Amino acid sequence: MTANPFTRRRHLALAATVASSALLLSGCSTAESGSGSAPEPSTSTPAAASDIRTPRVALTYDGGIVVVDGTTLAVEGDLPIEGFTRLNPAGDGRHALVTVPTGFQVLDLGTWTDDSGSQLADPELTDLVFEADTAGHVVQHHDHTVLYADGTSDTTIFTTADLLPGGNLPETETVEGTKAHHGVSVLLDDGTLLTTVGTSEGRTGIKALDADREEIASSDECPSVHGEGTTADEVVVFGCSDGVLVYDDGEITKLPAPDEYGRMGNAYVSDESAIVAGDYNSDPDSEGYLLSELVLIDTGATSMEVVELPEGVEYTFRDVARGPAGEILLIGTDGALHTIDPETGEVTNSLPVIDAWEGPVEWQDPHPALKVLGGTAYITDPATDRIHAVDLSTEEIISSEELPGTPTEVAVVTG
Repeated sequence: MTANPFTRRRHLALAATVASSALLLSGCSTAESGSGSAPEPSTSTPAAASDIRTPRVALTYDGGIVVVDGTTLAVEGDLPIEGFTRLNPAGDGRHALVTVPTGFQVLDLGTWTDDSGSQLADPELTDLVFEADTAGHVVQHHDHTVLYADGTSDTTIFTTADLLPGGNLPETETVEGTKAHHGVSVLLDDGTLLTTVGTSEGRTGIKALDADREEIASSDECPSVHGEGTTADEVVVFGCSDGVLVYDDGEITKLPAPDEYGRMGNAYVSDESAIVAGDYNSDPDSEGYLLSELVLIDTGATSMEVVELPEGVEYTFRDVARGPAGEILLIGTDGALHTIDPETGEVTNSLPVIDAWEGPVEWQDPHPALKVLGGTAYITDPATDRIHAVDLSTEEIISSEELPGTPTEVAVVTG
């Protein structure tokens, strides 16, 4: 596979079609529930005629995890937990995984109580824990969920649907690592396992293991490797401090950044697009966590392009998601939800949602976060301790709810 990177930079102006400032949420009342379209339900389990399954959203705050209804944003549960923790959907439409000192603890969001889906359950932080030394990334791809332990570099794999409500932990496969580092793994449909390579002193690349866990490909051309994104065609992108690695059908290609230092650390993918969006930083001496550029990796053409956002629009790793048609969505420091065309990199719409905000001092600090489920975007506003839901088709704010604490991490399950 031949790399053909193109490095043109685009300087973008704000979209001409900016929604009315009357939609700004600061000072507005809570929208009536049901005034817009609800997030799409999961299709992984057949629904009965009386099915009332609903999406739910979990949010961490200092001292707890609050679970809200995905349509109305009404609080369904408030669960105590100590310390900063991270949240990741397990992929089954009901559970999330919470990082705790002993590993990954199972959070049941209660989106149904039985196979008929005729009732909802109360959220519960269960006693089930996937043990891990320094729990790290969680990756859910198709039928499997993959857990990575930074303290050992071990990878734990389980069939997502086997994480049953009220049951025991599912059977797992553990692939032992070699040297501990902050890493990530992803399992492809053909059984190929991609996993990062590194040590506690530095991360260097990736390797691919076949279904028998024999190495079939590797690359050490990815300094500071971090994050992964997998397209519907099972092309996988890993971020480096000088570009990206692209894995496609047994081959690994390095796409160098257009800058001597050009770091991508997080990838945002969509089943509707072969283009992977990534956060991007071209300044090795930058301070803080705000970014003003995105990188677009075309996995079909094996090329990449850096896009500069409009002046006054910055973001962090928590502020980017993909929409239902593959569009890139970004909640900027100007408080607007920006829509970006992945093909052109152009900002096509900007919808005011919250007040302007400043970047965090530390990455763990509360600052706005964006998650998308179906046609609904969920946006947190730590300045007001609120969460807002935006209907992406009508560009209307359909729900808003005050939370019992300042939101930090967010996970959405489909129901």
